[in-house]
Amino acid sequence: MVATNTPAEPDVDVVVVGAGMAGLYLIHRFRAMNLSVRVVEAGDDVGGTWYWNRYPGARCDVQSVDYSYSFDPALDAEWAWSEKYAPQPEILRYLGHVADRHDLRRSITFAARMEAAAWDERTSLWSVRMHTGETITCRYYVMATGCLSIPKEIDIEGMPRFAGETYFTSRWPHEGVDLTGKRVAVIGTGSSAIQSIPIMAAQAAELTVFQRTPNFSIPANNGPIPSAKREALGRGRREYRHAARRSAAGVTVEVSEVSALMVSEAERTARYERSWVEGGIMEFLGSYNDHLTNPQANELLSEFVRSKVRALVVDPATADILAPKGFPIGTKRLCVDSGYYETFNRPNVKIVDLNAEPIMTITETGVALADRAITADVIVFATGFDAMTGALVSVDITGRNGATLRDAWVNGPKTYLGLMAAGFPNLFFVAGPGSPSVLSNMAVSIEQHVEWITECVASMEADRFTTIEPTIQAVDGWVQHVNDFASLTLMPQANSWYMGANVPGKARVFLPYPGGVDRYRIVCDEVVARDYIGFERSGLGEVKRVEGIVRPVQPDVALMLEVIDSFGLPPLESMTPNDVRAFVQASSAVRAPGPVVGQTVDGVLPGTAGELAYRLHRPSSPGPHQAIVYFHGGGWLFGDATSDDPFCRDLCVQSDAIVISVDYRHAPESPFPAAADDAMVATRWVLEHAADLGATSGGVIVAGWSAGGNLAAGVAQQAHAAGLAITGQILICPVTDGSRVHPSHVDNASGYALTASVMKWFWDNYADPSEREDPRASPLRAASFNGVAPAVIVTAQFDPLRDEGDAYVAALRGAGVPVHHIEAKGHIHTSVLAVDMLPSGAPIRAELAEAVRVMCGRTSVSA
Repeated sequence: MVATNTPAEPDVDVVVVGAGMAGLYLIHRFRAMNLSVRVVEAGDDVGGTWYWNRYPGARCDVQSVDYSYSFDPALDAEWAWSEKYAPQPEILRYLGHVADRHDLRRSITFAARMEAAAWDERTSLWSVRMHTGETITCRYYVMATGCLSIPKEIDIEGMPRFAGETYFTSRWPHEGVDLTGKRVAVIGTGSSAIQSIPIMAAQAAELTVFQRTPNFSIPANNGPIPSAKREALGRGRREYRHAARRSAAGVTVEVSEVSALMVSEAERTARYERSWVEGGIMEFLGSYNDHLTNPQANELLSEFVRSKVRALVVDPATADILAPKGFPIGTKRLCVDSGYYETFNRPNVKIVDLNAEPIMTITETGVALADRAITADVIVFATGFDAMTGALVSVDITGRNGATLRDAWVNGPKTYLGLMAAGFPNLFFVAGPGSPSVLSNMAVSIEQHVEWITECVASMEADRFTTIEPTIQAVDGWVQHVNDFASLTLMPQANSWYMGANVPGKARVFLPYPGGVDRYRIVCDEVVARDYIGFERSGLGEVKRVEGIVRPVQPDVALMLEVIDSFGLPPLESMTPNDVRAFVQASSAVRAPGPVVGQTVDGVLPGTAGELAYRLHRPSSPGPHQAIVYFHGGGWLFGDATSDDPFCRDLCVQSDAIVISVDYRHAPESPFPAAADDAMVATRWVLEHAADLGATSGGVIVAGWSAGGNLAAGVAQQAHAAGLAITGQILICPVTDGSRVHPSHVDNASGYALTASVMKWFWDNYADPSEREDPRASPLRAASFNGVAPAVIVTAQFDPLRDEGDAYVAALRGAGVPVHHIEAKGHIHTSVLAVDMLPSGAPIRAELAEAVRVMCGRTSVSA
């Protein structure tokens, strides 16, 4: 990219598409910056989603007080919401009131549809064209088009043949529709259908609902604004709004820290009942902390809702059709209703299960199924939207080098923070894919987006930059982060519009950011604080590119680090070895135990200076099995034969091998070479007693994590010289070099659990500097690696030991030793072993176990 010269003067500074909640706030903010702004709106008035969505019963599923602007304190004082969940007409009046209060309409061109926008490299301006043919140039172009604004195309055969009335909930006639005495067919059971069906059923002579997938819905229990919420807002508006902006969902709700599996059935049911009565999507799903991450916990909540459906719907067959199954609750948008399930007790309402009776075609008189026809005077299509990306790619947006946004996103949208896309300078999205958007209170997310965008533009104006866009590295990193976070949840399991699964041919990727409004805000603020990391800005002959990925650590690992940091623990190196040992032992008592193995045996074996304890895990499959001699981590200072028990169990089950975890003497009481000598003696003993242990003859594999990996690598080297049968070595984040001169000791010196200063403390307690050249202390210092056993080596991206592990991989390969190197992207020194605690470590352990099975000759994989 080249620096931009002095740009041409645009018609306006900013063009915004959409006059909904985001568009209105953008006008207000840009005007305050003395920038000219023009909003292009397809509708005849303000409102966005609430201008178009006028179907019967349309209302917000976030409480009115929360689904409102926070930027203007006077609005809270002068506007009184009539209901807990405001209906569409009231929300539209509210947005009109905001437009009037701040005189926003004069910046809006109504009844104008945006058709195309193209970036002009020569002038550094966007040229945007409306359907009227008018073209406007601008420096900044903002798509504030909403996440649910482009209806999904109908893909049902025969639709044009229908001779009756046809309506879409997404484009309901503004004058309303009288369904009195008519036979009505409703196709679809998403949110709009669930809200409108009870009202249509009260009017229609007959109502037939065609359902492919039943949705979970909870009662709104609508009514006046809850007194507690009114009082909280009146007592401390600033605090209330501040808390919402820094909450996970953009709503001030009680956040449970308890698993649904950790309470009694009676307590859990009582909590569910209370949440059912109180209502609220975030509150209901958040009644326990693992509904969206733990399948068992989710099933408990899912079954509770199904039990409610069976209780509310009189006919058991109808109740069974309406009871959602096949996907976890919350993985599709949870609906909020007013008497939806009870509506199916009316004699004029019927339901058709499209899984049992698919629609064959639409006819002149109604809907034809395989063995019968449903006559209808009216067909209502409640078939949803092309969510999150539909509105953005519906405009022909062309960026640098003639690339279109539509083509760039053909395999799924790629944004940085949901705000911008690489190759499209000065183009901003509000609530775009990759932002919390639809998983949050949209009012809060919209305000945060608008404020970030306008502050970014203000920064550019102040620093005299003319263009800004994200780097490809930053975009790829953010897309990966969003998907990594989604993979920690159950959400990708459903064929939802969160995944783009409701639109045929649309790429299946998770669209919103599931990390929460609070974490997202922190990330956005950090990007700015780090001089717009991940962005390139240019202007007046200068290019400023700050390369980097803002969230490279795996999300679950980052969450673990947050928890550890919240404890305020003193640095390990400030404690005595005995204090550290006591702390580690206490911590081990609350960890997940790991998988069940066939048999666990505790024993002792003769060491160099006394007995050494060991713990043996045996698979449940018929033996004999390959033996793995495992040495625990702990910086040679702490730990025992049970320290890494969950990992040893996992390795036993996945690799189908006997895992024998052996203790060794610890420094500073027994410094180098005590641990190395014990490891060698233990390996000899296992080789000699292989048959007694149920192990195969012909050799053992040595393994270890951290300091234990150091011992295993040393044993593999010594065993070769001694003629011992070592068939392989498994080294997880191993210590291989006492010099600590590798770059990762600086790059990853702090912030990732194991720190460079702790590693220095370990070495200072274990071995004198003069001893660290010994290959038993620093395996990387060996004179030769020829003939050493094949290795599986795991290194973690954010580990101080990463580079010395990588160097050991290179040294072995240089000597012709086969090495399977697993680079644990986004992981830290301690995270790979966190069995049943950090889901992102599971694929790494699975790859490790498969490599071990190949090493043992138990299976084969393609290169």
